[in-house]
Amino acid sequence: MKIFEYLQKYNYEQLVLCQDETSGLKAIIAIHDTTLGPALGGTRMWMYNSEEDAIEDALRLARGMTYKAAAAGLNLGGGKAVIIGDPRKDKSEELFRSFGRYIQGLHGRYITAEDVGTTVADMDLIHQETNYVTGVSPAFGSGGNPSPVTAFGVYRGMKAAAKRAFGSDNLSGKTIAVQGVGNVAYNLCRYLHEEGAHLIVTDINQENVERAVEDFGAKAVGVQDIFSVDCDIFAPCALGAIINDDTIGLLKAKVIAGAANNQLKEERHGDRIEQMGIVYAPDYVINAGGLINVADELQVYNRDRAMKKVETIYDNMLRVFDIADRDQIPTYKAADRMAEERIARLARSRNSFLQNPKSILDR
Repeated sequence: MKIFEYLQKYNYEQLVLCQDETSGLKAIIAIHDTTLGPALGGTRMWMYNSEEDAIEDALRLARGMTYKAAAAGLNLGGGKAVIIGDPRKDKSEELFRSFGRYIQGLHGRYITAEDVGTTVADMDLIHQETNYVTGVSPAFGSGGNPSPVTAFGVYRGMKAAAKRAFGSDNLSGKTIAVQGVGNVAYNLCRYLHEEGAHLIVTDINQENVERAVEDFGAKAVGVQDIFSVDCDIFAPCALGAIINDDTIGLLKAKVIAGAANNQLKEERHGDRIEQMGIVYAPDYVINAGGLINVADELQVYNRDRAMKKVETIYDNMLRVFDIADRDQIPTYKAADRMAEERIARLARSRNSFLQNPKSILDR
């Protein structure tokens, strides 16, 4: 991997390699862009096939966080960290505290959070060494489980997409197919049920399906059948790359709006959706509620304030549709353009993030 060539291609600011022999720490911190503020993004712990794969994953995810934060209207940049190791057996107090000291050494340029393979308990250990961490235990001022907040944001974004497709954001009587009924999607189903929507659900975990059927009167279908059901809205809330060559021709929905990350396997699938006349709600715009929620912890967490900010996902989604119309481009490209335009506007007045000595994180 030609690292500097990759950094230059997407204009990354910094790549940090962290090593501690005593704890066995091998970590990578990638900071993509701090034009809007400090880089915030979770720490992933994973058994990568190679160090190069770990670096590439950190870089790719960091860039995604820049766009997600910018599109959400947050004063944050994009960053991400990965720890090379098996989260089932390689965790230790000394490993996470060592990693916390590396984060502290960046003096606020990077703020971490939970991600795949890490937990609240891990964030609490990091917190012993630095204040630049979110998603800690509620006793330390966190917002707790972010799933209901993420679900509320998806619900708001779905209503905006429905307005685009049907002329009204009223979901009462609409049939919504939900793929995956985990913590976020279960809470999404609750919002949809309360508004009077008809739910069709599937999940690889049968208990999740049964809970949705019992609590919301949902209809259960097979994992492969969810794509072809008659519905108004398809809500992918499980795996990424779910809109692909095998599934796209099966869809009967007029709207795709769900919580899953990286829903399009390739960009050309976003183009195909546009050609089919399906309204697509770009994933990193609609599922930004979790990021908004942890970002609020930087100001001493206030749930009402966080939820009020999450409500604006509705307006952010309408703005994406306006840009799509203005520039005659698919919505997945319009979301990128919305984020890039905001960064460009603020870049004219400030460059890279500099730590404020009076930051609330240091009080």
